[in-house]
Amino acid sequence: MSGQNVFAKWLLKPSVFTLSLVPLALLVLAVAQNRYANPVEAILQGSGEWALRFLLLTLFVTPLQFLFKWLWVARLRRMLGLFAFFYVSLHLLIWLGLDLEFSLSAAIAALVEKPFITMGMVAFAGLVPLALTSNRFSVRRLGTRWKVWHSAVYLLTVLAIVHLVWQVKGSDLLEPAIYLLVLIALYLWRFARLIR
Repeated sequence: MSGQNVFAKWLLKPSVFTLSLVPLALLVLAVAQNRYANPVEAILQGSGEWALRFLLLTLFVTPLQFLFKWLWVARLRRMLGLFAFFYVSLHLLIWLGLDLEFSLSAAIAALVEKPFITMGMVAFAGLVPLALTSNRFSVRRLGTRWKVWHSAVYLLTVLAIVHLVWQVKGSDLLEPAIYLLVLIALYLWRFARLIR
């Protein structure tokens, strides 16, 4: 096993895995210490924001790999993508379980009446097949189609940002604007590579 493989297996991946759980641990700790007036809303918002951040981190892997020749960072793409799915799944479960108490009628009513929830559900539905096919078997099985299919993450990230923008309703658009600018920069970089 090469030095780079040892670094990735025994140091890099476990460290990134542990760091990726820190946001969840901090949210749980804050709730346990009664730091939030509305703990359900706080962890719902926090899990959603971290899902979006992990989506953007996943999209940053390729630019970092090409711009700085950090070949090792490619080993983190799958893990970061799965953590994005983990946090978005947690976001959905908190909404369904703690906010709606698993009421199907309330969930359907919210989907019909609130466009930001509909947008969020569409984004989640799109992430499910990407998470399920993130393994090596699917990469081999799908071949070149896998890359085309997984490039949908760019569109799904747009939907996630729209979900956030529609939710805040102009009350605080600074954070969604930053996410959007980051995503636009990633799109421009990807487009520049395509036309070279």
